Amino acid sequence: MELLKTATDWAKAELFSTPFFILFGLVFMAASLGFWQLGKTEMARAYIIPTMIAGILLLIIGLGLFYTNKSRINEFENAYKSDASAFLASEITRAEATLKEYNTIVFKVIPIIIIVAALSIIFINTPTWRAISITTIAMLIVILLVDGTAYSRIDNYHKELKLVDIENEIKK
Repeated sequence: MELLKTATDWAKAELFSTPFFILFGLVFMAASLGFWQLGKTEMARAYIIPTMIAGILLLIIGLGLFYTNKSRINEFENAYKSDASAFLASEITRAEATLKEYNTIVFKVIPIIIIVAALSIIFINTPTWRAISITTIAMLIVILLVDGTAYSRIDNYHKELKLVDIENEIKK
């Protein structure tokens, strides 16, 4: 039963963090509305579409993750009750795959995109491209902040799963 509690606690912690994507998405959309209503300069007007797109993307990410983790809680109980050892093995595999994805996407690809966007601010001097670059950097920083804590949680969850696996091996 400790395995089920560990899995459920991890999914509930994910449910707590995913609304931050939604919150930041709404902030970006509000900023877009502000630029649309109050923006008088060409640079301010250039932010309208990039911040709206970033807000929509963050909303989609947040809602998708929230729905996925919410449904996962019920699936955990059913999978655990049907076959606890298969559930443990599948969760270890899923956690390892997720950690690899984080290492590739969040900690390598996103920083490279941030560097490219920062360089484009320096070398491209049009308001639209500067707005796109700055908004991209802001959105990716939000993703890094939220996913950095998610990485830490799934890493701890993976370690707990491995401990349960070792305990099960010892009992056999």
